[in-house]
Amino acid sequence: MAATASSLATVVVWGGFVLAFAFGVVAARTNFCTMGALSDIVNMGHWGRMRMWLLAMAVAIVGAGALALGGQFDLSKSIVQRPVLSWLSLLAGGLSFGVGMTMAGGCANKNLVRVGGGSVRSIVVLVFVAIASYMTLKGLFGQWRASWLDPVAINLGDWGWKDQSLTTALARATGLDAKTAAIGTMTVIAAGLLAFVFKDKRFRGNGVQIFGGVALGALVVAGWYVSGHLGYGENPDTLEDSFFATNSRTIESFSFVGPLAYSLELLLLWTDKSLHVTFGIASVVGVALGSAAYALWSRSFRWEGFASLSDLRNQLVGALLMGFGGVTALGCTIGQGVTGISTLALGSFIALAGIVIGSVAMLKYTLWREEQAA
Repeated sequence: MAATASSLATVVVWGGFVLAFAFGVVAARTNFCTMGALSDIVNMGHWGRMRMWLLAMAVAIVGAGALALGGQFDLSKSIVQRPVLSWLSLLAGGLSFGVGMTMAGGCANKNLVRVGGGSVRSIVVLVFVAIASYMTLKGLFGQWRASWLDPVAINLGDWGWKDQSLTTALARATGLDAKTAAIGTMTVIAAGLLAFVFKDKRFRGNGVQIFGGVALGALVVAGWYVSGHLGYGENPDTLEDSFFATNSRTIESFSFVGPLAYSLELLLLWTDKSLHVTFGIASVVGVALGSAAYALWSRSFRWEGFASLSDLRNQLVGALLMGFGGVTALGCTIGQGVTGISTLALGSFIALAGIVIGSVAMLKYTLWREEQAA
């Protein structure tokens, strides 16, 4: 039994690393950046990178939904699908993350990609994201979150919901069976996203961005499969079926804020034998190394620091807001914006809306401030 548990954990960790390595390569090659996508729209009215992000969502929704319907894993067990809808935490966390990633010039994923490209600045940002996220998980910020934000919630379980998915909402509202509701919800949302994405002739001609959206969405689906299928088995201690090598102890795919905190904890408490490398930690390392491999191959590796003291200040404040927001919202632009959305969780849509609103508001404020200074 012990050997089986160890082998399952090994599969999850190495599977997460390999997939994240590929994620880092693709993100670096396609210049995938969620904050950049919003900035392109606000500053230039250009939707190319946003369409790539939306394409990744559509692919993840279809892929995850199809495998879940096929019995390969159970998305209702994921942390974002809990029937308690902590809407205030999700919204406040999303707003905080959106403002923070704009101040820091990119989300957690983008900063991991930049680290691979030689950005010392992003190393500093990620350290502060990790500190703030750890404080939100287990420290002072966590006390604030648990006392003031998390209690403001709707327990959908009291209404007989087994999870918080749009699929369950449709089934409860119409009386459809779960499978039909799942297919209908997945089809309508994915079709809507794909129609919007490919209605633009310029995007249809951009093979790099199409590849990026499809590949990144597929990698999120593969992450679900690794942790939820390959890493699911009997726990020798409890003799119950369990998920191995995930920090949440349930099914996971890519998300980068919480895993940064667990990575920092592992480094600081390395001799604590109760701590182990997990899917999330392996993912953090994998993205950075994948980006580094691409940067070295393409000869684009460049050392980069802070431009000024004010740049340092903004980046650190942004990092703290990202760390707090990413944990409070249960994910980042990838963790909720693609991974969470692929489960069709109501909370993921709330968190994503908060991230977008926070980022756009900060972008517009920055533009206004620059205009006033001029």
